[in-house]
Amino acid sequence: MAGQRCERIGDMKCPFAASVWREGDWFVSQCLEVDVASQGETEEEALTNLREALELHFEPPHPTRPPKFG
Repeated sequence: MAGQRCERIGDMKCPFAASVWREGDWFVSQCLEVDVASQGETEEEALTNLREALELHFEPPHPTRPPKFG
């Protein structure tokens, strides 16, 4: 089902089109503008999981410290 829209990504409002289809027992959702996909046991769950995956995809990077050796 094309045309579903994610309403918010973090603090910014940014609509994305999504395609949802069934593969076996799972519903697969894929963002059409960004190479991000997810799945769920229902169409609604697949879209919710896709929204979460998009939020993580666009989350700003966080600095890390390299491990100390020796």
